[in-house]
Amino acid sequence: MRLLVGAVALCAGVTLAAGGGLRAEVDAVYPQMQALYRDLHEHPELSTLETETAAKLAARLKELGYDVTTGIGGTGLVGVLKNGVGPTVALRVELDALPVVENTGLPFASRVKTKDASGAEVGVMHACGHDAHMAAWVGTATVMAANRKRWRGTLVLVGQPAEEVGVGAKAMMAGGLLTRFPKPDFALAIHDDARRPAGEVGLASGPILTNADSLDVVVYGRGGHGARPEATIDPVLIASRIVVTLQSIVAREQDPLDPAVITVGSIHGGTKYNIIPDEVRLQLTVRSFNERTRSKLLAAIDRIAKAEAQAAGAEKLPTIKRTIVAEALSNDPALAARLRPALTRDLGADQVKDAKPEMVSEDFTEWPLAGVPSVMMRIGAVNRTKYDAAVKNDTPLPSLHSSQFAPDAEPTIKGAIAAEVSALRELLR
Repeated sequence: MRLLVGAVALCAGVTLAAGGGLRAEVDAVYPQMQALYRDLHEHPELSTLETETAAKLAARLKELGYDVTTGIGGTGLVGVLKNGVGPTVALRVELDALPVVENTGLPFASRVKTKDASGAEVGVMHACGHDAHMAAWVGTATVMAANRKRWRGTLVLVGQPAEEVGVGAKAMMAGGLLTRFPKPDFALAIHDDARRPAGEVGLASGPILTNADSLDVVVYGRGGHGARPEATIDPVLIASRIVVTLQSIVAREQDPLDPAVITVGSIHGGTKYNIIPDEVRLQLTVRSFNERTRSKLLAAIDRIAKAEAQAAGAEKLPTIKRTIVAEALSNDPALAARLRPALTRDLGADQVKDAKPEMVSEDFTEWPLAGVPSVMMRIGAVNRTKYDAAVKNDTPLPSLHSSQFAPDAEPTIKGAIAAEVSALRELLR
């Protein structure tokens, strides 16, 4: 597809007036991105199953003139646009939704239900805002393709599956992401923020997201009749003591200035009121910013689980299976320092703020681990009126992964497009 650049640029039905500035370019593409956002929101897909989502994005990129390859690391896709000699920059977006039943009341709310890996029926919802990320990503792709006079080099757009379960980035890397396609000099990503007013950009230098470890703990006992507890070893009681005692690790063993989180997110055991089961299963998430703290937390969990079982006279000690979901993410300081003036110039000083480290995790960290200087930006997603009221009244807002979370779409998506285009043009000058 030939793209005309001059007084007017035409791209996939979008007209961008030259000289109108970044705001005008974003406004021009937004109506199509709004329609895409609503479509993606209404038709979410779980991790590793993002077939239709990937197809929609691939079709958009092909219309814009990108060289598109699909099926990378499962449902992942890569779009490459070469525009003369210059640096190579990657912009990553996530494709997957979450097993959450939506409760936002939106007219385009998801009503999708499907089977999860265990065979249970679950609702599906973009409760983490990946739909807004994808709409902004396509909007950015449109602006960059339509106005090539503003940049030189190679733009690599990466649509990554399975971010929520921590396997998508690794799968794409294993599928040749950095060898089959131009290797980026820099990598960028953006994520919506449920604690920031819509359109405001957060930028951090250095550590920003944590290590994430998932632990599957099985507590063993000796089952029997609930009316004859003396003839049993109750794994429900042992598991309950483990859950409570684990809270003492962060509260009493961890340096308060070195953040850590241990959360027991799932506990399952037993089948009936009057049956003491043979075992109880726990699922934990463990968050830390450095390897020293990570090792300390994991060792303490192992110690406490075994000690509680021994104290109860269990004949078999608990087993603990660890899955590394993600390594800690640190924004490249030099890259963040380079981007800040450009973002401030293009978006305004009042729209670019410092971002604080958070106890969440992301597999975008695979890019810096592969040696690519990387930065993840935050984009505020909360309606300004609701945000101001929440701050004034000290009331909580729906968080990411909540059934009630939905971004204030227009300022969120427009702000994300503006931030991505500004950053890309700075790096592809």
